[in-house]
Amino acid sequence: MLTLSANETSAALPVLAVVDAMESLFLHGRSAPDRHHHTLEMSDEENATLLLMPAWDAEIGCVKMVNVVPGNNARNLPAISGSVLVFDRKTGEHKAILNGGSLTARRTAAASALAARHLVRQDAKTLLIVGAGKVAAELAEAFIAVRPTIEEVLVWSPKLTSAQTLVKSLRSKSIAATASNDLETATRAADVISCATLAQKPLIAGEWLKPGQHLDLIGAFTPDMREADDEALRRGKIFVDTDFALVEAGELCIPIKSGVISRGDIKGDLYDICGGKSGRTSPDEITIFKSVGNAVMDLAAATVALSNFASTEQ
Repeated sequence: MLTLSANETSAALPVLAVVDAMESLFLHGRSAPDRHHHTLEMSDEENATLLLMPAWDAEIGCVKMVNVVPGNNARNLPAISGSVLVFDRKTGEHKAILNGGSLTARRTAAASALAARHLVRQDAKTLLIVGAGKVAAELAEAFIAVRPTIEEVLVWSPKLTSAQTLVKSLRSKSIAATASNDLETATRAADVISCATLAQKPLIAGEWLKPGQHLDLIGAFTPDMREADDEALRRGKIFVDTDFALVEAGELCIPIKSGVISRGDIKGDLYDICGGKSGRTSPDEITIFKSVGNAVMDLAAATVALSNFASTEQ
């Protein structure tokens, strides 16, 4: 059985290949059970979360186990860790263990890029990344892969030093990046805003948004978390990765419960977007994509990883 390290997993997952594999699965209606979500109570810090996500098709299946521990930020450890077990669909034989952190970060960025392929304006030039963690580090390359018109990347993080560290990494990859210490100014300047944080309260104010922008919301994965305020949700044309986001994400269930928006305001999911049933219809629309993750995404990444690792072994 293969066991791929974090670096080997990343190397086996070129982002555009993952985007294409994911689009194929959603286009053809591949589905997966909703993820299992368990709260791990912590006595002296924010509670941790255990996520279990299975998916399968005719050839392979996978199960991902992820631990999200916000308190790890204070320990200088990644907030997200996990593993993906890949198995043969017909025999049940275990084929590989992939690094869950690397796979999750890459496929999460790929999902945002997949939505961007259909929702972001063709002339987008400036990307704002909100956050500076493992997922945030993947976003610039993912968005540029589907919108090569992007020529400037801004990075904002609650800790300016973290934003500066990510900027240094992006520049080493020949990506023109700049750290910002003013989130409002950066938001107003951007064509695409992608948030990948563990924020409990909104960071993005709807009054900052301008016509034609695309707002990508990744971080709020529990019913109590949010990255954008009510006004942002009210102004935007909202899309989700799957309907499970309406249950899982505070970004949506809080404003739905308060009556700010309704379920009818959700204009489509990745199945609809990839199938051409919904998407951007005007250059002036503000589009919003809210993702919480889905095992179909993991399956797409696992398929790509096994294929690419096998190719390098030959």
